[in-house]
Amino acid sequence: MSTYKTASLIGSVFLGLTLAGCAASDKPQEQNHLTFVYNFATQSLDPHRDSSYVPLRAGVTETLVRLDDERLTVEPWLAKKWSYEGKRTWRIVLQEDVTFHNGKKLDAAAVKSSLERSIDENPGVKNALNIETIKTDGPDLLIQTKTTYPEFISELVNPNTAIIDTKASEVTKEPMGTGPFQVERFAPGTKVELKRFKSYWQEQAKLDSVDFVFNEDAGARTNALRAGQADIVYRPDIESVKQLKSEGLTVQATDTFRVHQLTMNVANGPMQSLEVRRAIDALVNRKQLVDHVLQGYAVPARGPFLSSFPFAPDYPQQEQKTPEEWLKQAGYTKQNGRMQKDGRPLKLTLLTYAARPDLPLIAQVIQDDAKKIGVTITIKQIDVPEEYMASNRDWDIATYSNLTAPRGDAGYYLNATYHPNGGLNFSRVADPKLTKQIETLNETIQIEERSRLAEQIARYVDEKRYNSFLLHPSTLVAYDSKRVKGWKTEKSEYYMITNTLQVTD
Repeated sequence: MSTYKTASLIGSVFLGLTLAGCAASDKPQEQNHLTFVYNFATQSLDPHRDSSYVPLRAGVTETLVRLDDERLTVEPWLAKKWSYEGKRTWRIVLQEDVTFHNGKKLDAAAVKSSLERSIDENPGVKNALNIETIKTDGPDLLIQTKTTYPEFISELVNPNTAIIDTKASEVTKEPMGTGPFQVERFAPGTKVELKRFKSYWQEQAKLDSVDFVFNEDAGARTNALRAGQADIVYRPDIESVKQLKSEGLTVQATDTFRVHQLTMNVANGPMQSLEVRRAIDALVNRKQLVDHVLQGYAVPARGPFLSSFPFAPDYPQQEQKTPEEWLKQAGYTKQNGRMQKDGRPLKLTLLTYAARPDLPLIAQVIQDDAKKIGVTITIKQIDVPEEYMASNRDWDIATYSNLTAPRGDAGYYLNATYHPNGGLNFSRVADPKLTKQIETLNETIQIEERSRLAEQIARYVDEKRYNSFLLHPSTLVAYDSKRVKGWKTEKSEYYMITNTLQVTD
């Protein structure tokens, strides 16, 4: 039996036990109950620190504003409206009659405390929001940024800025948010049991309860749906899509703001060399990855942004060289079938993780193609890529998947990934010219000029090959549409368990 099939079988057994445990809990089984299986696990429900964004995705927390990903516009949510008052100051008017899950009223002081906590707990949020001061002005908030920052409001879409009652205890297990569902029970790494919040400020949820289950094995998630143990599964096994459809199940394939990329460690090791980075980039057969690994549910990527985005540039014609030619330019020669320089063979460590099952397959393809040209790549499996890449330098390249425009603007990705203080700058890029370009973008208000600057930055990143962009995957979601109503696969991947979701028997 193959390693993949063995892992899938083990995952299926584990997931079956997990779901059986849900059924065997001491709470009465409600008819209006839904089981959702997600591909990332979390050990904490702290919304200000959780990189899986489970509290927001599970409908427990809400942010001040939310993204309309069809129009790429920011819409009111807990903030009723906002205005720029000059002197780098924004006024935020809050919705009325909103309460946290513990019954406390949401007011300006509570929002101020929550935002300050998110800044203290999350360096990425601190850098993204760029806040100098937060003050209350009666029922409103007055927020002053450190610099002129026209995209400040759009950064409040970030799930890590979700508003919670900071005075409540057990934030990691039971955050007191304002969403349509509240946490009833949390088993770290396994599931979150949710129940309807009866005092929700908008229309009450149609579901009585939800089990938000974690399983990183695509085969196990798929089998749970087929066995009737799950109602919705996020990212089912791609190879099972035809079978699922033949069994009368619905599979949605939706374009998203995501890109699969190779993150390059430019701080130390061989990837400091531009020519080596170009060689690895030239090694990748994107069409092969789309057709064979993603089964056609993706499009090749040239840069971080989908070509339909207004800030996606037209790239100049690339210099056509083979990987061997680029390595030769970097000083490598092939001896006894292996690429060497100064007597040392070129050996690279490639990180990948199982939560996105296509990434380990992509890593294997790259490893095999590298071997053909005399480059040795060792694949290292990790659990939480953000934590590992931020804390360790014992790697050269990493398969990574990133949302590049979740706020509807290029600024988020460019700041997070390429600014020296960026929360996702795992490459450790510290390029003064690039930093200056990003900071100019941050202070630019006019939309057309922002798009022009973003295109300029994307072309510069392409020139330097700080990352190698592989493909834009579709998000696959499988469910029984005869039973599940109101599901929508969002391009932003933020909003999943909502008050309009329901089941029918």
